[in-house]
This record gives sequence, C-alpha cells and structure tokens, in this order.
Amino acid sequence: MANKQQFFTGKLGFMMAAIAMAVGTGNIWRFPRVAAANGGGAFVIILIIAVIVCSVPLLMSEMAIGRHTRKGTVGALGDFMGRGFSWIGAWMGFVCIAIMFYYSVVAGWTIKYVILSLQGEFVQGGDTKAIWDAFSTNPRQTVFYHFIAMAAAFFILYQGVVKGIERYSRILMPVLGLLLITAAVRAVTLPGASQGVEYLFRVDMDYLLNPRTWLEGFTQAAWSTGAGWALLMTYAIYTRPQDGIGGSMFIVAYADILIAIVAGLAILPTIFALAPSIEYAHDALAAGNAGMTFIYMSELFALMPGGYWMAIFFFLCLAFSAISSLISMVEVGVANLVTSGWARKRAVMFTCGAGFLCGIPSAFSMEFLNNQDFVWGVALLISGMLTAIAIMKFGVEKVRRGHLNQSGSRFRIGRWYNVLIYINPVIIGIIFIWLVYQSVLQDPAAWWNPFGELTTGTMFFQWLAVFAILFLLNKRLGKYFNSP
Repeated sequence: MANKQQFFTGKLGFMMAAIAMAVGTGNIWRFPRVAAANGGGAFVIILIIAVIVCSVPLLMSEMAIGRHTRKGTVGALGDFMGRGFSWIGAWMGFVCIAIMFYYSVVAGWTIKYVILSLQGEFVQGGDTKAIWDAFSTNPRQTVFYHFIAMAAAFFILYQGVVKGIERYSRILMPVLGLLLITAAVRAVTLPGASQGVEYLFRVDMDYLLNPRTWLEGFTQAAWSTGAGWALLMTYAIYTRPQDGIGGSMFIVAYADILIAIVAGLAILPTIFALAPSIEYAHDALAAGNAGMTFIYMSELFALMPGGYWMAIFFFLCLAFSAISSLISMVEVGVANLVTSGWARKRAVMFTCGAGFLCGIPSAFSMEFLNNQDFVWGVALLISGMLTAIAIMKFGVEKVRRGHLNQSGSRFRIGRWYNVLIYINPVIIGIIFIWLVYQSVLQDPAAWWNPFGELTTGTMFFQWLAVFAILFLLNKRLGKYFNSP
C-alpha cells in the first residue's frame, strides 16, 4: 500500500520543526565553550558572517533539492544529479545516520541528568566527577538511557509528520526557549556574573584578526545549523509548494544563533560567578563538552541559590535540544525507506531499532563514541561540499530562479546566492584541511594509524571504506531507494 504524501500544516509548523532540527546540544554545550576560548564577541561576529556565507546558502540548497524531488537522500540526489550520483545521497544519509547512532547515547546522558537533578543529587561538597564516572562507565545505565532516548524518538516519529514531528516541535521549542531564558536571567543576576557576560560579548580585535578564530567560527556554523547534513533536505519533502524558502532559512539560521547566545548567557556567567577561582573557571571551559556540562556545571549549580531548580531547567534544555535533533536524524533514515516503498510506521520501527542496536557500542565504550564523533563529525563537511556541488551540477541559476524565487515567494534571492554556492566548496575545503592538519598535530607519530581513537588515519580509513562500498553499490542503491 502506497504511503500518502504528508505535509506540515503550514509555514509555522515547518519553521518550528526546522528550528528544532537545527538546535542541538552543540548550541548549549559547545558554543559557550568555544566562544569563550576565541574572543567572545569577536567569535560571535565571525559566526554571524559564517552563517550568511555558508549555512544559509546550503540550507536553501537542501530545501530546493528536497522539495524538487520529494524523496529521501538517495533518491533525491539520484534524481537531482542523475542516477550515477545516487551514491552521493547514500553518503549523506549514511553520515547522518552514523551520527544518530551515538547521538542517541548522548541524548540518553541528558535524560539521566534530568533525573539526577530531580533527585537532588548535586549538593555542595558533592563529587560530581564521581557521579559522572559512575554513570558513564556503567554499560547497564548508558545502554538503558540510550534506549529511552531512541524510544522517545520512536514515539514521536511513529505518529507521523503532523501529529509527531510538527506537534512536538511546537511544544519543545517554546518550552526550550522559556527554560533557557529563565536560566540566562538567573545567571546574569548572580553576583560576579558580569565577567561571564564580558567573556561572551567583548570584541577583542586580536581575535577578530586571527585566522584561527575565523576557522573556529566557520566550523561552529557548519556543525550548529545542520547545513549540509541532509536534515533539512528531508524535512523539505513535507513542505507545501507555496511556502517560501529564502526568508525561512534566514530565520532558521539566526534562531539557531540566538538560542546559542542565550545558552551562553546561562552558562558563562554561572561559571565565572560561582567558580572558586579564575583557574577553576578556565579549567571548566577547557574540560570539553561532557566535562564542562556534566561535571563542572553540576558542581556549580550546587553553589547557586536556587541551584536545584536551575539544574533541572538546564538539563531539561539539554535533553529537549538533544531529542529535537535526534528525531530529525532518525527521519533521514525513515524517509529513505519510505521512498523505497516501505510503510512509514514500519520504516520508523526499523530505523529506531537499528539505531538502538548500532548505538550500543558507543554506549559501552566512550572511546568508541569519541572515535565515531570525530570521524563522522568531520565527514559532515564533505556532505556540505557535495550539496554545493549538486547545485552546480543541476544549475545554480536554475535553482535560484525556479526554486528559491518561485512564484509567490515574497523574499527574493539575488545573485549573491550563486556567488556563495561557488565559493562554499573552497571555504569548506579550507576548514576541512585545517581540521585534518589539527588531527595530525594531535598525534604526529601515529597519525596514519587506521585503528587509533582520534587519528587522521582512522578518519580516512572509515571514509574510504564507506565511499568504496556505496560507489560499488550505486546502481542498486539508485534502483532500490526510489519511488516504485
């Protein structure tokens, strides 16, 4: 029985879903840490520029591809570029799903910490590192909460596009915004919070003129907005023809930045107001995403008046953002199976079941999770580059005229889009080379090791293996993952 085409009920429903897709844990735990380490206000300025130059054109391009083809990634790129390029859609879908396998584990961590907050586990003098170590090294716990996260995604997606994705995005996003604003207001009113606010907004010209700050800003833009991930390409399947693309993508991109800044106002003032010393504050920011969030922030909430409620608010924000991004990743797999002829509910069950099983290694081993995050996080840059190349293959001007400036669209896209599409592969290529170079510097003696945890060799080994398999299966992929 053929699946009936589903659509979002309107532009607002799609916008809520798209913003929920873009907003993830990176907005809440990565942005504040990286911004503080790269000049605060200077980094924010560069991030805004990066979103205009890279993210918005790629988001528009994904929308154009998804709406034009109304298919999952494999069928979409096969239609858009020609059947000989189905492997590109398969690559983009695979990278997104590979991230979904371990992202569900991370989402599980956030759910666990909501429960710990409700139980009042974070008390003054408590050992939050011991709490984190006890949980993260206990496979029964990590696998269980990984299951809970995937079950939440299953529950939402099983209900369909409107009753599932749209309905819960309309709930999750306003609640997330309210919780973050509440946390930010409380944080900035703490005695001594001004130093944290200054860290976020002070514009240091030395950082603004530093090439590394620009590379960090463009990297954050690539990872934060979801541009080139194929997530928006998938959601575009369910948009109505009369809904414009151009203006919507600017709103999505800048809503993502706004939420990140509010998260920064919740985290940085808290760290600098409550840290027992400036060295402690710097250690917290240097502790990595998980360390800063689950060890240092948990410890600082115990020192804050009303910290019990603030911990609940903060970890709820983290959990909501994780689940909202997770459902969009799962939907990439679902859409491909639906395109091939599967019933939607069956596709949801299969994708969530496979996601749970394939995520178990990351739940068991932090080293494996770190490896997968390293490998497929950088691989997203390749997906972004391939998105721009797909637009060039189809015809940049044809996309601009026929899709972005379609009849009825109020927001007209000028030829700046064409220019940015052509320079995007160059910019992404520079970021890619820089990240690869950084990985070589991390382990110069064994960078080539294909089985290392965070080596350059392991990235290229896994990428080439997947590329080779997908390229060899190109004809079958193009045939199977297409509407019958």
